[in-house]
Amino acid sequence: MTIITSRDNPRVRRWRELTRDARQRRREKRALIEGEHLIQALLDSGRMVEELVLSKTGAAKFGTLARRSARTPVVLGDAVFKSLSDTETPAGVAAEIALPGSGAGLESSQSCVFLEGIQDAGNVGAILRSAAAFGVDHAVLGTGCADAWSPKVLRAGMGAHFGMEILEQANLVDAIAQFGGKVACTVVRGGQALKDADLAGRMGWIFGAEGQGVSDALAARAQLKVTIPMPGGAQSLNVAAAAAVCFYELSRRAAPG
Repeated sequence: MTIITSRDNPRVRRWRELTRDARQRRREKRALIEGEHLIQALLDSGRMVEELVLSKTGAAKFGTLARRSARTPVVLGDAVFKSLSDTETPAGVAAEIALPGSGAGLESSQSCVFLEGIQDAGNVGAILRSAAAFGVDHAVLGTGCADAWSPKVLRAGMGAHFGMEILEQANLVDAIAQFGGKVACTVVRGGQALKDADLAGRMGWIFGAEGQGVSDALAARAQLKVTIPMPGGAQSLNVAAAAAVCFYELSRRAAPG
């Protein structure tokens, strides 16, 4: 077994760039995902691994995953593998993948989420995770959002990326017009109570950055203004929590019986 032990190896340098640089990911239409769970989710979705990368320690642990990926793994020294990771204790397994999300089929999507200016990677990943869990099949991220394929968003998404279509760097006004369905946005007060809102038909949801919320220009594109009643003392919900509540309500309404 040949083990790459230099951090200056060209393949290692390229993978490091894919991990750290959103522009590089967009140029190459490639990303590096780390961890057994994410790679299993990718394979379960029917997508393929381009390259499987193992640490020396991981080579003894992930033989089954290597066989399932149908790729001969590239093995790195443990310190070299760690240089690719932004975590203190790397999982020991990573994969180079082709970016699968294109936003195709937005005009026929049953449900979609539009994100405006959400820069926190944890919130973006959590919203994608909830969207996938409750059957929202498209996500459209505007230009001010955290990169969907960054390591932090991928970890927070927990495999959601491979169960939906994702469009990034989008003009949200144009995307909403292309979607063509009913669109709602949440407001802290003054909107229709979520339980009473008409959520029938094809539904889109707009969520904005915490603090600023949805811009006036984009809110004007929403046919529904919805408020989540909060009998407790909090003034507002975290944007990812608000999105999860809305997605759950939409899913509950659509459930048979």
